[in-house]
Amino acid sequence: MTYKSTMRRAGLAVSMMAVMASALPTATATASPSPASGPTTTVAPAWCPAVEGHQVDCGGLDRPLVVGKPELGEVKVSYAVVRHSAPGPAKGTVAVNPGGPGETSIDKAEAFAWGLEGLLKDHDLLLVDPRGTGASEPVPCGVTDAEYRFGTRARQRAAVERCGKNLGPKAAGYTSAATADDIDAIRAHLGVQKLSLYGLSYGTYLMPVYASRHPEHVRDIVLSGAFPLALDPLARPSAQAVSLSLRRVCERSVPVACDGERAVKDLATTAARLRAEPMTVPITTDHGVYKKRFTEDKLANLAFEAASSQVGFEPDGPSPLGRLPHALDRFVKGDSAPLRKLVQEEGRTGSTVDQAPYIAVTCNDYRKAWAKDASRSARWRQYDAALAAVRPGEHGAFSAKGFTEGTTDAGDVCIGWPRENTPGPQPTKPALPDVPVLVLSGDLDANTPDASGKKAAAQFRDSRFLSVRNMGHVPELERSRCVTGVSTHFLRTGEPGDTSCLRALPPITVTPVRG
Repeated sequence: MTYKSTMRRAGLAVSMMAVMASALPTATATASPSPASGPTTTVAPAWCPAVEGHQVDCGGLDRPLVVGKPELGEVKVSYAVVRHSAPGPAKGTVAVNPGGPGETSIDKAEAFAWGLEGLLKDHDLLLVDPRGTGASEPVPCGVTDAEYRFGTRARQRAAVERCGKNLGPKAAGYTSAATADDIDAIRAHLGVQKLSLYGLSYGTYLMPVYASRHPEHVRDIVLSGAFPLALDPLARPSAQAVSLSLRRVCERSVPVACDGERAVKDLATTAARLRAEPMTVPITTDHGVYKKRFTEDKLANLAFEAASSQVGFEPDGPSPLGRLPHALDRFVKGDSAPLRKLVQEEGRTGSTVDQAPYIAVTCNDYRKAWAKDASRSARWRQYDAALAAVRPGEHGAFSAKGFTEGTTDAGDVCIGWPRENTPGPQPTKPALPDVPVLVLSGDLDANTPDASGKKAAAQFRDSRFLSVRNMGHVPELERSRCVTGVSTHFLRTGEPGDTSCLRALPPITVTPVRG
């Protein structure tokens, strides 16, 4: 994926389904009114999507912003139901979340319908825009995507602190638990007894939260590009996976384009040089020209997040991961141009979207290396102690400080988030239902790598973990629909069926590294 504020686990880029939309025909169907019971719209709202060959019902529910605090008001949470095409009642309803936090779902209805075409013959598709996003009353806190992405780490921390202050006590309303409860309220309103949960990227965090809070209403679960509720606040699995991805793309390239061990050494050398002497890289976007201070942390972000995006979507075309070994080799040899070009291209998708939903959910919910109720100074002491306890090599080719500062939802970024009027972190070991669970990871994904996917699967008693060869973050990106075919079969039968295609996807193109 190219880097955008939407579809992040740690900031992820272009939504998997938004990318899929490029392959879709133009929809001509018109949306239909939502069901007659409860709060409904009698005329389809302007945001209600059209999906060719399917009726779409849209509506919204008024939900308390913070339970028990009516003085903080309500938020209208909007949904769309893409109805199955075959005659007779639906055999099930699949609730999909594409990631973020802060990613919208309703506007991707056509793309989801394309990816899950086989399932939509006799299953309904439930899309909910999480509170504070899209058609569910967007909430601003005064921090734009471009500011958050291009700023130094100190500026990112300051932006997070400003966001928390601007939201005030309303910040407590933006959590995964609140979104999970919204989804369940809509489920009840629609009269659906059980949901099949399909989470992508951050959705792999949200859907287990739903399952822990509403276990009796879960039929089965698919998690793709997954990470566990007990995620590492220092992001070590991602750091280690960067080196693994470089080795894999080099050894699989045909003809062999690079030496994986050499690429990892070049990465370590580049990180050390940028740690000592950062580059300034001008980046032109539709919203202006930004000067990006490119140091070790920004290299880390490029290597684990941007370089994991859209890998395998067009295996024959250029990709940041496929070009990275060459760019690192040239940088080590004194030519910074290829790396600068990667940075500039990765940054062109900057937007002015407000980051409130992303910041609030990550700072409220995710595990931190400090106690939530600690003072600012105590938080810093606890965080510094956690960094000091990191063993050599645990962050791969990077320093511990450099890599963690490259994340947008881990490390120290939330250290200034308010203690008051905010909930405690999401529990990491809640009771989860004993239902069939399928977890998918791309084996070139350093954002939510195989190691994280295996831990996500281990949260459940009846789970299966499948690694998809030559794919990056969220393997549904591949165009053959091999991956969605496996997940569709699983949601129909409780078994993944024939998975041989997951091991047969072609290697990505790698720019040759010359001696």
